Amino acid sequence: MRIGVAGAAGRMGRALVRAVLETEGAELGAATERAGASETGEDAGVLAGVGAVGVALTADLAVLAGCDAVLDFTAPAASVALAEALAASGTAHVIGTTGFSEAEDEAIAKAARSMAVVKSGNMSLGVNLLSVLVEEAAAALPQADIEVLEMHHRRKVDAPSGTALLLGNAAAAGRKVALKDKAVMVREGHTGPREAGTIGFATLRGGSVIGEHDVILALDSERVVLRHVAEDRGVFAKGAVTAALWAAGKAPGLYSMRDVLGLTRR
Repeated sequence: MRIGVAGAAGRMGRALVRAVLETEGAELGAATERAGASETGEDAGVLAGVGAVGVALTADLAVLAGCDAVLDFTAPAASVALAEALAASGTAHVIGTTGFSEAEDEAIAKAARSMAVVKSGNMSLGVNLLSVLVEEAAAALPQADIEVLEMHHRRKVDAPSGTALLLGNAAAAGRKVALKDKAVMVREGHTGPREAGTIGFATLRGGSVIGEHDVILALDSERVVLRHVAEDRGVFAKGAVTAALWAAGKAPGLYSMRDVLGLTRR
C-alpha cells in the first residue's frame, strides 16, 4: 500500500515516515512539506534518519492524490486544504492534527462525503482504550466531579490538547451531554463553588513531555484516576499507519480510531 506523509520534515512527520517504512505491506508513496520549506527536495528517508528511500519532499500536494492513504499531522488550515484536495481522488485521509475550529471541523466532515477520513485527537491504542474506560466510568459514577489534566512539551501550540478534548468528549458521552455545554476551560479569580455536572480542564506546558493525561473522577472521600503516559511519539505514528491500512478502500465517511481499533460501543 502506498502511503503519503504530509508535513514530512517535522518531528511528527519524520516519525510517520519511519513508521511507514517499518510496516510490512506499506511503502512511502510521497512526502510533502509547506511551500518554501528549506527541506524541500531532500530525501524523506534521510530526514527521518533511516537512509535514502528515493522519495523527495515536495510542496506539490498533487503527489499525495496518487497514494492509497495520506497521514497528516500538520496544522488545521493545512489539513482542511489537503482534505479538499484529496476529496476528488478518493484517497483515504488520516488526520492527527488538533486545534480545529468548528468551521474547520465542518469542512473536514464535508470532504468525508467523498472519501474515507479517519480523524482523532490521538492515534494510540492506549488513549483510545482509555476513552472507552472514561465513558464507562462517567456513566457509572454520575455523582463524580470530572477533571481532565494534561501536560505537553513547551512547543505545543493548542490547548487543551486534542487528546484532552477526546477524553472530555468521552466523559460527556458517558453522561449523555454535549461537552460544549459542560466544559470549563479556565478558572481564575473568585469562581464560586464548582457547578455540578461540569467537566473541567487544566493545561500544563513545559520541557519535552510528549503527552500525559489524567482523567480524575472525584467523589466524597475517594477519587478514581484514569491515566495515560506517552513515552515515545512513535506510538502515534504506528497508530496512524494502522488507521491508513484500515481506511484505504473504505466507503466515504468520517471515522474515528475507535472504529479502526474495534472499540466502538455497541
